Amino acid sequence: MEEHLQEIYKKLHDKDYKITPQRRVILKAFLNNAREHLSAEEVYNIVKGQYPDIGLATVYRTLDLLVDLDILQRINFGDGRARYEFSHRDEHHHHHLICVNCGRVEEFDHDLLEFLEALVTEKTGFRITDHQLKFYGYCRECRGEADKGK
Repeated sequence: MEEHLQEIYKKLHDKDYKITPQRRVILKAFLNNAREHLSAEEVYNIVKGQYPDIGLATVYRTLDLLVDLDILQRINFGDGRARYEFSHRDEHHHHHLICVNCGRVEEFDHDLLEFLEALVTEKTGFRITDHQLKFYGYCRECRGEADKGK
C-alpha cells in the first residue's frame, strides 16, 4: 500500500503538483477502501473525520485532478453519481456487477472482451484504448427477494 502511495506522489511531483495534506488524506481514503467505488460525497465523509477543515469543493477538485492524471478513473453506474476507483491501465480489465435493488457494486475480475477487442481491431483498424462492461441485475442478497416476486 505504501509503495502504491509513493508511486502516486511521484506522479504528482513529476507533474509539478504539490502533495498537500488534503490530497494525502483523499488518496489514503481510496487505499483504505480499495475494493469500493466511492462517490465524492462518500470520500468527503471519510476524510472529514481525519481532516475537519476539508470542504466538499476541495474533494471534487482533487478527484478531478486525480482523474486528469489517470490516477483515478471516473465511472458512472447509472445512479446519478460519479464513482471513482484507482486506474489500472496496465492491468487486466475488470467489469462491474450492479444490483438494481440495493445499489451494491461488485467487481468481476475476468476480462470477457479481449477476443472481441482483437476482432474489432482486426476488422476495422480501430485501436481500442479502453472499455467498460457493466452487468445490471440482483446481488446474491437481493436475488431471493426478486425471485419471490415472480
